[in-house]
Amino acid sequence: MGKIIVVTSGKGGVGKTTSTAAIGAGLALRGKSTCVIDFDVGLRNLDMIMGCERRVVFDFINVIQGEAKLNQALIKDRRLDNLSILPASQTRDKDALTQDGVEKILDELREQFDYVVCDSPAGIERGAQMAMYFADEAVVVTNPEVSSVRDSDRVLGLLSSKTRRAETGADPVKPHLLLTRYDANRVAKGEMLPLDDILEILAIPLLGIIPESTAVLRASNVGSPVVLDGKSTAAKAYEDAVSRLMGEQIEMRIQKPERPGLFQRLMGREA
Repeated sequence: MGKIIVVTSGKGGVGKTTSTAAIGAGLALRGKSTCVIDFDVGLRNLDMIMGCERRVVFDFINVIQGEAKLNQALIKDRRLDNLSILPASQTRDKDALTQDGVEKILDELREQFDYVVCDSPAGIERGAQMAMYFADEAVVVTNPEVSSVRDSDRVLGLLSSKTRRAETGADPVKPHLLLTRYDANRVAKGEMLPLDDILEILAIPLLGIIPESTAVLRASNVGSPVVLDGKSTAAKAYEDAVSRLMGEQIEMRIQKPERPGLFQRLMGREA
């Protein structure tokens, strides 16, 4: 049986869909059969990040409502044979997501894939709760800023109380913290929260630290998960995060602030 992982956040714009694509591709690169699902009904961004938006014929809601079979809606990635995408609908609303329908699809996917990675909408409304309800593990994506960390704390509350595991008394959903858009220089200036403060507030295991990088935006624009570039600091950070998600012990690489050059130091003294 495959494992269901939800990638979630309280705040929008933290890099959740980018992270879903990178984690899904990273697992596939490690030889694991993987399916990524877009739960953000009405917006549908995951297929763009994965570079398959023109290949969407049927979607998640079509399958739930019996208008298509699951294998008709699944899109096989052209770069990785063991990676598939189940896109969301752009024309329906989140009320089309029924618990019975979602459960049936996830049960089918568990039989076919080693990992099912669910891209949750931001926030705590129906779509987000449906994405996390059947999860075995959760990747909570957070930026190093107060509002993002606060909202992530609310999501952790839902994971511990509003999931099937919580309701049945089974082992709780295992949470992981993925810190994105980390900029050591801004942390040093007090413009972002320090890592220790974030870990103290959220008190969950740290999966990875993804540095602020133009490679992430560049990858999104060309429809390719950033982990596939294999060279950027962001790609390497996602690779490490995937290794940890699979249970490996990988040393955490933490970006250090840049030291100012001689000219900058001289200018600073004059100021």
